[in-house]
Amino acid sequence: MGDIEVEQQYRSGEEGNSRNPALDFFLSCDHLKKSYQNNGSRIDVLRNINIDIHKGETIAVTGASGIGKSTFLHIVGTLDKPDSGTIYFQGRDVFKQNDVQLARLRNTTIGFVFQFHHLLQEFSAIENVSIPALINRMDKQKAYDCSEKILVRVGLKDRMKHRVNELSGGEQQRVALARALVLNPSLLLADEPTGNLDKKNSEQIHELLLELNHELSMTMIIVTHNADLAGILSRRITILDGQLVDA
Repeated sequence: MGDIEVEQQYRSGEEGNSRNPALDFFLSCDHLKKSYQNNGSRIDVLRNINIDIHKGETIAVTGASGIGKSTFLHIVGTLDKPDSGTIYFQGRDVFKQNDVQLARLRNTTIGFVFQFHHLLQEFSAIENVSIPALINRMDKQKAYDCSEKILVRVGLKDRMKHRVNELSGGEQQRVALARALVLNPSLLLADEPTGNLDKKNSEQIHELLLELNHELSMTMIIVTHNADLAGILSRRITILDGQLVDA
């Protein structure tokens, strides 16, 4: 499949000058390229990534390890920058913002969930969840109130004061999800959110993600090897030769 075919496949709206990625879409990746140096050789991970995403869509990014899925997710989340190209998010060219503005964007409008959730073991569930709100200079009591509300929503009403090491793997992942949601982000990015869970706990997280999408119209981009999770999301894509294609 050539560059033109790939771009046409993932571009929505009318052709020509009528398309405005900054205004027409919730999120638009425009000709993203990213490479790395390895032992003196350049490895092109993302060659020409183009995708338009509407508000409320749920996107599964699947495929083998090492094809650039996590790199793509990190760039969308502004944790990394492309070599060229840009991302339009809610009308803004994100990479025209400075580091302080990008940090605020990440903290207030993007939620992150990782396979290794990086919870603070010595803290309770509610203390972990409140961290993004406190970083955002929210009043401590309000931060705890928001954290309690989202912990109840993810099914941890009776576990919120337990320390992380007292929680099961499934409960810990729910805490990580609650932490990502405490500031009510408009975009959720998840990298293998059920990768360390058994089938039962994975299915519960899948159901919870769909419920949150329906309730909040939250846009989600989820990197996953789980075929069941990918199958219930609205779009399924992969990266082939550095470009997005249908999976």
